[in-house]
Amino acid sequence: MIEDNVEGWDEWESRLSRLLPLWGHRNWIVVADAAYPAQSNPGIETIATGAEHLAVLQTTLDAIGNGKHVKAKIYLDAELKLVSEQDAPGVTIYRQKLIRLIGGRDTEMICHDEIIAKLDESGKLFRILILKSTLAIPYTSVFLELDCGYWNPDAEERLRRSMARRNR
Repeated sequence: MIEDNVEGWDEWESRLSRLLPLWGHRNWIVVADAAYPAQSNPGIETIATGAEHLAVLQTTLDAIGNGKHVKAKIYLDAELKLVSEQDAPGVTIYRQKLIRLIGGRDTEMICHDEIIAKLDESGKLFRILILKSTLAIPYTSVFLELDCGYWNPDAEERLRRSMARRNR
């Protein structure tokens, strides 16, 4: 069973750099807000980073980008668009900085419960790393679903069509 890590705030970067070379498509990394719960699934490792949210996200995106074997599809909570500044001071600036940081990366906004369901399903077979930040604004967790960095859906489709033709 994987144990939660709450010791040594800088250990998360070392853990991330050790895990990424081992991981591939279907693994997930979550950069979570401070209230994100520790999950009971033994394939999910949670680390309290003690670090600022966007700094954790930047480091994580850089680490993924420096590897040739994986890329990330980003999921954001659809609820984030509607969180008001009145209810969550700082959310407007956070959204602006997040959009700049994500840039043109493959990103989808879906309801929080749908993302959690995807994560839960993946966690049955594949490992997940949750990096908790110090951010205290709701619906700000960023979910990174890893995918193969050197293969794409178009190539997979061509391969499947070729296999289907061969099996006729």
